[in-house]
Amino acid sequence: MAKQVKSAITPTRSEDYPEWYQQVIKASGLAERSPVRGCMVIKPWGYALWENIVQVLDRMFKHTGVRNAYFPLFIPLSFLEREAEHVEGYAKECAVVSHHRLEKSAEGGLVPAGRLTEPLIVRPTSETIIGDSFSKWISSYRDLPLLINQWANVVRWEMRTRMFLRTSEFLWQEGHTAHATEKEAIERTALMLDVYRRLVEDHLAIPVIKGRKSAAERFPGAVDTMTIEAMMQDRKALQAGTSHFLGQNFAKASDIRFQTAEESEQYAWTTSWGLSTRVIGGVIMTHGDDDGIILPPRVASAHVVLMPIIRKEKDRPLVMDYVDRLSQALSTRTYNDRPLGVEVDARDIGGARGWDWIKKGIPLRVEIGPRDIAEDSVFVAMRNKPHRDRQSIPRERFIDTVTDLLEEIQDHLLERARAFRDDHLHDVDEKATFYDFFTPDNPEQPEIHGGFARSHWCGSPDCEEKIKEDLGVTIRCIPFDRPDKNGPCICCDGNSQGRVIFTKAY
Repeated sequence: MAKQVKSAITPTRSEDYPEWYQQVIKASGLAERSPVRGCMVIKPWGYALWENIVQVLDRMFKHTGVRNAYFPLFIPLSFLEREAEHVEGYAKECAVVSHHRLEKSAEGGLVPAGRLTEPLIVRPTSETIIGDSFSKWISSYRDLPLLINQWANVVRWEMRTRMFLRTSEFLWQEGHTAHATEKEAIERTALMLDVYRRLVEDHLAIPVIKGRKSAAERFPGAVDTMTIEAMMQDRKALQAGTSHFLGQNFAKASDIRFQTAEESEQYAWTTSWGLSTRVIGGVIMTHGDDDGIILPPRVASAHVVLMPIIRKEKDRPLVMDYVDRLSQALSTRTYNDRPLGVEVDARDIGGARGWDWIKKGIPLRVEIGPRDIAEDSVFVAMRNKPHRDRQSIPRERFIDTVTDLLEEIQDHLLERARAFRDDHLHDVDEKATFYDFFTPDNPEQPEIHGGFARSHWCGSPDCEEKIKEDLGVTIRCIPFDRPDKNGPCICCDGNSQGRVIFTKAY
């Protein structure tokens, strides 16, 4: 009988994937539940991860000419009502402010008072209020294109929440642009989607499929929604970023008009695009193992932890001096356009110290004791390898090659995730096989099924809805690179112009 391998996280992924996810967040110190239902407190280790993602993405945005601004948290109800499809899409998720003060009741408690003339919506997204500003800022073709982004929080009153993946309040960025021509707006929509693709694949090490949403899955009020879709280890999809071509719909609703070079008046063509803290959930579910999260080095909260090994008090000065000098030397290095993040953990808590950093997912753990110092070397473990797999490296060589080790981890995480995705991405052509594909492998793990089915769809919303009702499966995207090959629809046998990606999703 094989010996059971001890893991730091209970339950394991195979035992209870949803609970494993929650326990990884708790063990890593990324976040915790707040007193407000459906919200979370992002702790320093988790917020450092988000800050690094923000820095990378903000730099990418600015390279494309985008500038940052900030707009109000509150949106007048009348603004949201201007775009009918938009308000319908968000109506059930809106938090509404109807009063502007509190007063003491006869019983001594506090009650709302001072009813507002017009209710205010706590922004679920900002197209309408930013459109109002755009209508004031734009009057001529010379004012275009207008390329604006804001880093903000938004509120969507979710009934079922899960930290990072779906919370009532979350952090994100939302970009909004206005253009003189339809062609420019469509090109910007595609450009920003590729920015997201580069962030998620090149920095978060999560492989994605690029495509567009079906009409049923499209952003409310958009003409077209482009998306990147990633596969998590339970084989469900995570929508990792979206970019929307809004046509002239929001421009007409917000009266964003400009005078053309020919002196005629026209409505602007607009776009919007957003990515949120849910990508942190994607990092956990793509790379995590039964010992906790594994942080991709390019965005990791820190890169290296130095752990002095002091068994005799007389060795403390020698070891700590060596560790401090190594920390200073490493801190002068840069990786992915930021200083190398070095932690020193001198706590005397035995083996629990190493497990703490394993669960936090730090890429490199370095132990240093008197024996290592005598050999002028360090004892290094890489988080993407088994925790007992460690190697002794001469100090100077470690300093010189530390960024190479980090890149080795980064590359391995992407390769491993892509191999997993490809192993669970299948062409499915028979209806019975399709339904079996989405039958759980284990009744005790009902959410884990075959993965992504690449199947033909006739384009009918009725077929799309039928599959959703029967299986809880949706069309995640119509891939950009799908072959133009006819085939029978997986639902009705009607003619299809190509395959789409069906799966369950977060």
